Amino acid sequence: MKQVGCATLDGFDAREVDVEVAFVRALPSFSIVGLAQTSIQESRERIKSALSAIDFKFPPQKVTVNLSPSDLRKEGSHFDLPIALLIALQKSDIDFSEYMVFGELGLDGRLKDSSTLFAILLSLAREKKIGKVVIPEESLPKISKIPGLEIYPAATLQEAIDIFTDTQNARKVLSGASLSYPHITIDGTDYYYTRSFPLDFYDIKGQESAKRASLIAACGMHNILFEGSPGCGKSMSAKRLPYILPPMSLDEILEKAKLDALEGKEPDFKPQRNYRAPHHTATRSSIFGGGSRDAKTGEVSLANGGLLFFDEIPHFPKTILESLREPLEDHHLLISRVNSKIRYKTKFLFVAAMNPCPCGNLLSTTKECRCSELEIARYKKRLSSPLLDRIDLYVQMAEITPDDKPSIRSEEMFETVLRVFKRQHNRGQSELNGKLGDREIGRYCTLDEASQHILDQAIMRFSLSQRAINKTLKVARTIADIADHETIQKADLIEALQYRFR
Repeated sequence: MKQVGCATLDGFDAREVDVEVAFVRALPSFSIVGLAQTSIQESRERIKSALSAIDFKFPPQKVTVNLSPSDLRKEGSHFDLPIALLIALQKSDIDFSEYMVFGELGLDGRLKDSSTLFAILLSLAREKKIGKVVIPEESLPKISKIPGLEIYPAATLQEAIDIFTDTQNARKVLSGASLSYPHITIDGTDYYYTRSFPLDFYDIKGQESAKRASLIAACGMHNILFEGSPGCGKSMSAKRLPYILPPMSLDEILEKAKLDALEGKEPDFKPQRNYRAPHHTATRSSIFGGGSRDAKTGEVSLANGGLLFFDEIPHFPKTILESLREPLEDHHLLISRVNSKIRYKTKFLFVAAMNPCPCGNLLSTTKECRCSELEIARYKKRLSSPLLDRIDLYVQMAEITPDDKPSIRSEEMFETVLRVFKRQHNRGQSELNGKLGDREIGRYCTLDEASQHILDQAIMRFSLSQRAINKTLKVARTIADIADHETIQKADLIEALQYRFR
């Protein structure tokens, strides 16, 4: 019996799988056992054809392939190559223990990339469970971005066999290539960014309070809610926010590429944070993930590290809005199904937009609101107090006037974001202000005596919850960073309180 290492995806993480092949004197047959799903069972025909392309003759024996552990469901066409290698090299004394092998086979023996390969190898590399890896050559451009791998690429099955039979001439590639994007270095870690602003805040006329709130949200990754009449610039602001978000570490870029790969996209390794904007008619499963048997990823988990935008948020079903409370508070989401239980990361910037009333004209000075008080109350009641408590910044946007002019550009805003980003990391923070934990708030969000007095008054006057107090302190910390204040000043706290939902 021979065996070689491989792996399969179990939710977002990879699980190691040992591929074992045994040849038994019995009637000739070829079987695969070990909870192998359809894509693996079908590999028998691909493997037979690929082996015949290199003039390999199957022995007149029973060939049994076991995928261990046998109680773990496995799927993916990348099991083709390890199975074919073990069959082709059955009579050799090669030790495969140092290698893990992945690759889909074509009928002519060519090796092909598979959609889950990047996610599997990234997960294994992060857990330091992999060193030497054999992969299809067409997977090399993206796999080489993962640090810590010793890669042996092969274009065909024959080349993969030569890696083990002719080790002196085997081509080796060390992974971890740097990205060709501008970056800043803080404590030895590079953070990458782009200066591309296809959607610019300069396109928005007026709305200075919304632009200021957008800047604060971007600097600290604070959740924000825009309220205003139709056409005042709510969606425009939300769509421009992704381009001024903080720079990304290599780990964050790889995580984003992993999410792209799992969604079926080709990873571009661009330091541009994810932007997800599901429609209000989307199902709960498509937003949070789910499935009848296996837990699948949804918009909330795909937005991890980036921005999630809910336009016309009162029109989303109540069940979806209330389900947002856990990912917004705990930054993770647990999906439980019959065959799987998966925990997704949900650390994103949440942006929402809404009208002031069903017809949208409540705040208008030129149009008449057609809504009754009952309709307005019912419309706003769709957003519960616990959900609104998780919003850091609330902005009521003014109606457009002829005097409104463009003001600040996205590039100028991004320069401020960069400066504040450096300041937060140099202070020793592991998270940006908007995602600080309770203990970190007490350490970094310090108030002077005058500011503390104002906060105490606000707590009594507005009946602030502990969560609302923490949100206010985190926003005030970001405002102080923008103003280059070492501690939170009186003006910083007053401005932060102005952004509370009332």
